[in-house]
Amino acid sequence: MTQEIFRRVEKKYLLTRKKCEELLKDLEAHIERDKYYDYTIRNIYFDSRTDELIRTSIEKPVYKEKFRVRCYNTPKEESDVFLEIKKKYQGIVHKRRVVLPYREARQFVDKQKVETSNPQIEKEIRYVMDYYGLQPKLYLAYDRYAYHGTEDKEFRITFDYNIRSRRDNLSLSDDTNVTSLLEDDYILMEVKVPEALPLWFVHILEKHQINSISFSKYGMIYKRELSNKGA
Repeated sequence: MTQEIFRRVEKKYLLTRKKCEELLKDLEAHIERDKYYDYTIRNIYFDSRTDELIRTSIEKPVYKEKFRVRCYNTPKEESDVFLEIKKKYQGIVHKRRVVLPYREARQFVDKQKVETSNPQIEKEIRYVMDYYGLQPKLYLAYDRYAYHGTEDKEFRITFDYNIRSRRDNLSLSDDTNVTSLLEDDYILMEVKVPEALPLWFVHILEKHQINSISFSKYGMIYKRELSNKGA
């Protein structure tokens, strides 16, 4: 059964490829590859006409939220697509989602009547869409390697690279005509845990002098666009 509700702490780290290779040598005794280890994530991020959600997010408030439609690899009409509300409050991330076939997900965001497996989460999504007047704003994709802890499978660590986006042709089916966010040498590591980071992981980070950063893919793209307009 597809998981629909998540509550966790998320930490992000920007690494060079060399640093990533060095880190993995120390991590390999504690982690193993996910069942789905190597894949691509494609998202359509939604926002208001005035970009209210992302503008609020980059101000680092106590509470923020976003809505996106997500799939894995190239979707077909019957492929699973996830409609997700992601909220962050006082450092804790709460994610609620429903899953639909790709064709029905398109109908859902066009505000057509579509039945989902969780009417309560569906109601929340429709409320957020209506409250902010959400519309598709950004295609954002990246390639990912995924691991979980050998002893604690709720400890998840992922490595995202080739982060890319575009503002037009906002379709999950097409991955062309995109702009890269980072230089090829950089990888974004994300760690997801129910509560605090395990001590063994903290010690490895300290050994490699790696610190967490505030990093939003959508936020970085938005700020870069603002900077380009002001140039």
